[in-house]
Amino acid sequence: MNDEQLKRILGANIASYRKQQRFTQARLAEKLNYSDKAVSKWERGESMPDVLTLVQLSELFGVTVNDLLADPNRLPEERGAVVSRMEKAVEKTLKRKADKNSILGLSSLLVWFVSILLFVILSSIGVEKSWMAFVYAIPADAIVMLSLRSAWRDFRWNQTLVSIIVWGGLLSVYMSLLVFANLNIWKVFLLGIPGQLAVFFWFRLFRKQSKEEHNG
Repeated sequence: MNDEQLKRILGANIASYRKQQRFTQARLAEKLNYSDKAVSKWERGESMPDVLTLVQLSELFGVTVNDLLADPNRLPEERGAVVSRMEKAVEKTLKRKADKNSILGLSSLLVWFVSILLFVILSSIGVEKSWMAFVYAIPADAIVMLSLRSAWRDFRWNQTLVSIIVWGGLLSVYMSLLVFANLNIWKVFLLGIPGQLAVFFWFRLFRKQSKEEHNG
């Protein structure tokens, strides 16, 4: 099986599974953060998605990656070398994804471990309001997650993480003023409104540029 045959088979399978799920091309593209033009090219066999997108497609359709690559007109034992290579690439991608999730989990645990450690130490020596360590851990955790995901060029959750940093930072400022200076300046949260709007429009622009790159 050559590359052109694989593209044709994959495109036909994507179109078939998409219709079974009652997705339009635009709806599927939205879920994958691609344009409907890219989906149309896949289904016509003019191009094909990358390995990570294949995994996302299989999850959306509730099938395996092998199902997406399989030619319904050929026996299973007749699969070509191209399909076998794709399967190995998928396995490696899934393993890397699992490894990254483990790193994210351990990094988040480390942030909260440090906050608990600070709370224990400070409260043991009689420092009042030592529980504030947990408040500061909220934006700190989001910053660590954002840094790791950005380093891996995985931007799917970055908008949510930046929003947590904005509101977590404002919460930290508000609680610090309230607890340590006895100042109830709740209006500080009003700063979150333009901050959240800036986050929304920034990532909207980012997604638009990303889609244009996908379309070539």
